[in-house]
Amino acid sequence: MRRTERYPVKGSTSLWQIYKTVSFWKVAKCFIVIEIARYTPFLSMKNWLYRTFLKMEVGEKTSFALKVTPDTMFPERIKVGCDTIIGFNTTILAHEYLVNEYRLGDVIIGDRVMIGANTTILPGVEIGDDAIVSAMTLVNKDVPAGAFVGGNPMRIIYPKENKASGGPDTTK
Repeated sequence: MRRTERYPVKGSTSLWQIYKTVSFWKVAKCFIVIEIARYTPFLSMKNWLYRTFLKMEVGEKTSFALKVTPDTMFPERIKVGCDTIIGFNTTILAHEYLVNEYRLGDVIIGDRVMIGANTTILPGVEIGDDAIVSAMTLVNKDVPAGAFVGGNPMRIIYPKENKASGGPDTTK
């Protein structure tokens, strides 16, 4: 189960009421910083932009590939550990605007995690240390440390125990 805070709205949809939940100027600033970071080839510059302007917690030597999109409205709710790779065109969401409510949830990505390209990470999930998330995965629940997961919806392909004791041979 994802850990999200739920905020009901009355009247029109929650997205229509977006600027009652977050400042227009914050969204504008985050959008500009994220668009610059999405296309810069300099990994240390991306991390600096995310830490300085978006207040994200980003560990040392973490790599965000081209076109990664952190949450535009609540990026400060994203924490990424050290030596982690976030693959091309991945989206990391810390919010969901629904018809009758909006939800916010912290996203915590551990150390030495590999996230494949075109993955979407939903709010309120934690990805444990040394986990591997296959490309094009919808991360809709927590990922145990050391597990290999994939799919839409996500499922555990093999847990940490299998990796250590000769799980599928991924070297071929």
